[in-house]
Amino acid sequence: MSMFKIFNVSGSAVSAQSQRLNVVASNLANADTVAGPDGSAYKARQVVFTTTPMGGPGTAGVTVSQITEDNTPGRRIHDPKHPQADADGYVTYSNVNTVEEMVNMISASRSYQNNIEVMNTTKSLLMKTLQMGQSN
Repeated sequence: MSMFKIFNVSGSAVSAQSQRLNVVASNLANADTVAGPDGSAYKARQVVFTTTPMGGPGTAGVTVSQITEDNTPGRRIHDPKHPQADADGYVTYSNVNTVEEMVNMISASRSYQNNIEVMNTTKSLLMKTLQMGQSN
């Protein structure tokens, strides 16, 4: 694989992980929201990745193919005094699991950092190759 293709592959992964981090941030921001006027609460979203060919045999990157909604029911808490409580006195909150989202955030952040490190290492190797060519 050409060293320049490494930038394409790692760059696609950085872009995909950036989108994943944005989705996680949105999920965490809405973790404690209650059902709106339409009766439905915020639903957690998840990023689905797809392998994408990147200009040659054996070279593949990653893209975000879709962002899906988790259809599990939201948390229901009995609080009859809450303005959004239903007829039975329950308030429906989003279905975001903050612990899972924090793990997802750490994983996405580490993947992002690792791909940046791959690009920095590749850049360093290319610079050393150029320096070798100058010394002759």
